[in-house]
Order: sequence, then structure tokens, then C-alpha cells
Amino acid sequence: MANSSDLIQAIRTELRAAGLTYADLAKRLGASESTIKRMFSHGDMSLSRLDQVMKALGIDLNDLHRRMAAVPRKPAELTLAQERTLVADRRLMLVAICCQSEWRYEQILHYYLFDEPELIRHLARLDRLGLIELRPQNRYALKLAKGFRWRPHGPVMTFFRERAMADYFAGGFDGEAESLLLVHGTIDRQVAPTFNERLQRLAHDFSRQHLADQHLPDAQRTSYTLVLGMREWLFTEFADMVRDLR
Repeated sequence: MANSSDLIQAIRTELRAAGLTYADLAKRLGASESTIKRMFSHGDMSLSRLDQVMKALGIDLNDLHRRMAAVPRKPAELTLAQERTLVADRRLMLVAICCQSEWRYEQILHYYLFDEPELIRHLARLDRLGLIELRPQNRYALKLAKGFRWRPHGPVMTFFRERAMADYFAGGFDGEAESLLLVHGTIDRQVAPTFNERLQRLAHDFSRQHLADQHLPDAQRTSYTLVLGMREWLFTEFADMVRDLR
């Protein structure tokens, strides 16, 4: 049986598929946008409010349960073949990354140099690859798991390591709302996974904020890229200075 968080996520998916923002839903429900945002972020939705939301979307609870049950388990990563297909076509990979970040069709068209036929072709290819489900009016639903990540040593991450990472870290990280933190320490191995979970939550919060702010005018939004990482590692330059404590 689906829990409340599953239902909330399913409703978010239906909202995106219908091309509706939180602001649009707020107007249909006669509520403030802040109330709708809080409702989704906290997962606090009464039965009466749930009924109102589903009516606004033109679905009922049975529809929602059927759609949730019909959705196969989403992959947490792509196959090597899928990633190779993306890397082989730079423009296709850009659209895939936009879809992973849940950009709407109109946003991609507005921000990047695609014409409509080309963008639709790329979306259709991503549908055939199994990354998205392309829906009427060029809407789509992601077919990737919530904790999806690119294969750590796969073609996409190799592409970024070789062609993007140096450019990213070449910046001063001294602009407005920019920061680069480097923290080294020794901690309990059993505690370490909890930090990774916190990083994943932070990445999820960033993605949700991206979705929540899509109603704002372009001048009020700025493109940021969040890179998070944690690994068992010692500075190579300092390795010869480490005392052998065995």
C-alpha cells in the first residue's frame, strides 16, 4: 500500500505532467501559493485537501493508485549502453540533463538554442531510451528513481570529469551565494553514511527549490550548479607525511 509520501510524490508527477505550477494549483484551489508549497514540502495534506487537488487535476484516488501501481520500479542509474548513447550526442545529453532536473519543455526551448522539431525529436529519443515518458503537449514524466545518479565511472561522469570539472573548479567561488568548502577529518565508519544521506537530502532540497521557483520571472532566477561529494581519500601531495599507526 502506498504511504502519504508516495501519494504526494505521485501528485507532484501529475502536476508536472499537466504543465501546472504550484501557483496554478493555488489559483484553482483558491489558496495562497505559500500554502500549496508548504503543503507539498511538509507532506501535510488533509483528505479534504487531497480531494480538492485531485479534482483540480481531473483525477480521483482510484486513478492515482492505478497509475502508481502501473509504474514499474524506476532505475537508480542507467545502463552503460544508455549513457553511451547520451554522450555520443551532446545535444541529446543536454536535454537529458534538463529532464533530470525537471525543466519544462517551454523552459528548455526558451533557454537553449533548440527549435521545436529538434527538441521534440530529442524528447522522443529519451522516451525510447526509457528515461522519460513523453506525454501529450510535449509534457513528460521522469522514469528515474528519486535517488538517481549517473554511473560513478560511466560515460557521463567521465565526460564531466574530462570536460567540465576543471572549468567548474576554476572559478573563485567568491560571487554572490557562491561557496566552496573543503573539510578533512577522521570519523567513525558507521557514522559516515549519515553524512552521505544528508548530502542527498540537500541535493533533493535544491531540486525541489528549482521546481518551486519556476513561476518566477527570468530576471529573478539565476542558474546555479551544486556539486556534492564525499569519499574516503587522502591528499596525494601529503601522503608521504602520514605516520604509520598500524
